[in-house]
Amino acid sequence: MQVLMFLSIIWKSGATIYLKENDVHIDHGDNIPADAIKAGESIFEDIKKWLKSWEEASGIDKHMRMMIHQACGWQHNPKLNEWICEDVDSLMLFMEWQETLAKNGWNDIYTDYRQFENEASNVMKKKLYDSAVLYANQNK
Repeated sequence: MQVLMFLSIIWKSGATIYLKENDVHIDHGDNIPADAIKAGESIFEDIKKWLKSWEEASGIDKHMRMMIHQACGWQHNPKLNEWICEDVDSLMLFMEWQETLAKNGWNDIYTDYRQFENEASNVMKKKLYDSAVLYANQNK
């Protein structure tokens, strides 16, 4: 099982998974199907590595992760959803950003998109982040 496929099952079940003191913790794990937990055991170190990879990520990268997770239905973010529904230009830019990643080989939502980024996608994600920050500041 792929890491993001496992994590998506966790998130969609309503559970949360995170690193605490360099170990993986799951809250509300009783909501996770037993077969998923069993499958996740074999990729435990990969899960830990993926979670650690986000610890020092920039705010822009974390924002893009939230956008992907919202779009996939893995983790809901009402404020992000409100912004992207109200700002059609940003929604279109988000779609263009995904198209750019697809042209670079990203063709599976369960594969970490970061390895498919390039200069063009980085410019787009910066614009998306700036738009989100502007929207948030205007709607406080």
